[in-house]
Amino acid sequence: MITLHALNYSRATRVLWLLADLGKPCDRIDYERTKAFRAPEALSRVHPLGKSPVIEDDGMMLAESATILRYLVAKYGDHSHTPPPGTPAYWRHEALFDYVEASLAEVALQAILPAFQGQPVPEPAKTALDTHLDYLTQAIGDGPLLFGKRAMLADIQLSYIVALLARMDLLGDHPTVAAYWEALQEQPGYISATQAAGPMAPPA
Repeated sequence: MITLHALNYSRATRVLWLLADLGKPCDRIDYERTKAFRAPEALSRVHPLGKSPVIEDDGMMLAESATILRYLVAKYGDHSHTPPPGTPAYWRHEALFDYVEASLAEVALQAILPAFQGQPVPEPAKTALDTHLDYLTQAIGDGPLLFGKRAMLADIQLSYIVALLARMDLLGDHPTVAAYWEALQEQPGYISATQAAGPMAPPA
């Protein structure tokens, strides 16, 4: 059985979501954040960078949520979380999947971190975030999710950043993305993961 090292209020919820969709259990080891909202020292004994999520499977250790999600669909032979391979939709999906951490996350955090500390979001950070949320609005299109009604890997990957943006009230000018977040929360895998391990974003 896969062992998942899961920090609370973290990207680990992505992994739990996919495992729930696949109907696969895991041995979950939970880690609480410090008072400074950082990962505890115990995670540094799991991974040199103190990262979460981390999985262990058959003597192999993997970090990075994107890699873990791809590993799980390959391990279990799942083809329901991506469009058909080789199609334009498939490559659009792959671009969106990688976009989350390669492009969006850094920009989003420039707005999320000040908001989390009770400070106003700097105007350049707000402008940059708005550009990305406009891009997401186009990607969602008629929705409710990126590729219709069923969550794909790109949706699962995107959920954590969108959860933080919603928690910090940064989606008010982007109703399509706000509606997308509501639709994500209705997905069975999301419900199962958050019931098991708590919400993606920290409470108020």
